[in-house]
Amino acid sequence: MTDKDYVLAIDQGTTSSRAILFNHSGDIVASAQKEHEQIFPKPGWVEHNPIEIWDNVRYCVASTLQQAQINRHAIAAVGITNQRETVVVWDKNTGEPVYNAIVWQDTRTSKIIRELAGEDGLSKYRNICGLDLSTYYSGPELKWILDNVEGARERAEAGELLFGNTDTWVLWNLTGGVNGGVHKTDVTNASRTMLMDIRTLKWREDVCKDFGIPMKMLPEICSSSEIYGYGRKNGLLIDTPVAGILGDQQAATFGQACFKKGMAKNTYGTGCFTLINTGKEPVFSENGLLTTVAYKIGDQEPSYALEGSIAVTGSLIQWLRDNLGIISSSSEVEELASSVEDNGGVYFVPAFSGLFAPYWKDDARGVIVGLTRYNTKAHIARAALEATAFQTREVLEAMNADSGVELTELRVDGGMTNDNLLMQFQADQLGCKIVRPKVMETTALGAAYAAGIAVGFWEGESDVEANWAKKDEWNPGEDREEYDRTYRLWKKAVTRTFEWVDKDVATE
Repeated sequence: MTDKDYVLAIDQGTTSSRAILFNHSGDIVASAQKEHEQIFPKPGWVEHNPIEIWDNVRYCVASTLQQAQINRHAIAAVGITNQRETVVVWDKNTGEPVYNAIVWQDTRTSKIIRELAGEDGLSKYRNICGLDLSTYYSGPELKWILDNVEGARERAEAGELLFGNTDTWVLWNLTGGVNGGVHKTDVTNASRTMLMDIRTLKWREDVCKDFGIPMKMLPEICSSSEIYGYGRKNGLLIDTPVAGILGDQQAATFGQACFKKGMAKNTYGTGCFTLINTGKEPVFSENGLLTTVAYKIGDQEPSYALEGSIAVTGSLIQWLRDNLGIISSSSEVEELASSVEDNGGVYFVPAFSGLFAPYWKDDARGVIVGLTRYNTKAHIARAALEATAFQTREVLEAMNADSGVELTELRVDGGMTNDNLLMQFQADQLGCKIVRPKVMETTALGAAYAAGIAVGFWEGESDVEANWAKKDEWNPGEDREEYDRTYRLWKKAVTRTFEWVDKDVATE
């Protein structure tokens, strides 16, 4: 046990960065959040400005400390959680990125994916890294930067460039940047690059060679809970240990105390991500799911998970707000959707970045089907909410098939769980209980727990389990025939998205 009062979590997400201060009970003491620009240079391309992200992180840290009226001396450790698979490449001598961060939603690498697959197919590396080839992952995005940014490959070969997901970018800057910044990542983020052996937790030289990636630019792989380095002046946390890193969905799994085999959670954020703990051995999916590292605490054996990843859920509500203008704030969508009794026959499949689990079709694109003159913007809003629940049902059905276990409870978190209409519809579709915890910020909380455990602020997983508490639950209704009818129509709508991108539609 330390004599400090708090642990600080930095949550670098897809749409914003946040800093959240937690006490020993796992309660939120103070927090700050700041959105960053979403950059769309071409159809299917999604980028962020890494400098803006780091500036926003610093702003959030400063604002949180100011709100709590404390300084770094009250903080036992800092944990980092992050949007996974979003690639940053920067010059280690200047700290300048060579290109914008390429976001996990980006689909520009579809040609690279086909070339790497060759005659072996998309499952070429599955037995090594647990993943099928997809535009989703960091490795292909890194290859694109090296192939397309002038001089990048030569500089990388010369040892001048560093690579990381945004956890590594934040850690490097937080611990000094060009003045001795630490270049490390954790096993959960490394497991999303396609470059790490899922069993040995080491970078694979042969895969890196296939991708044309110099291994000297890769960060050191560490556990999810250990001291990586210490804060420096530029990050406002001088000499504070940075001691926890978890990719956002693994962090939420940790924060939800899903430590036992068979426990599952779903995070409703920019996308939706369902993880089920599969224990100490990786399970390889036959139904379109990902094999990933759930977490690794210090020298302990890693725990693994199956994951179902859905690209567009919360970001669909943002799209209704920003692109269509049918709501002025995301919080309005529930009221609008509740103004009609049902979806009026409208189904919305938001395959804006292709289809992720369980289909993995990067040539799919979004559709709205079933429209008649009867329909209003309220039906579109309701269809957008229902799309999240339908996509989650598809993923959980795949999970049930792979694990052989029928879920009786799903722990949920993320901003969309504030939508009671959606949560009830989700319970109806799944036919199981939905449980929302007392502390909703489970992603940041998971990173805080990992950091706190590393420095003795918490004793271990038992403290996490003791802190977890239920706040709300939703139980499924009884009209299974109607729930299954709407699900059947949803799956019919999904087929309309297939193979939309062809030779007449530019993809790069």
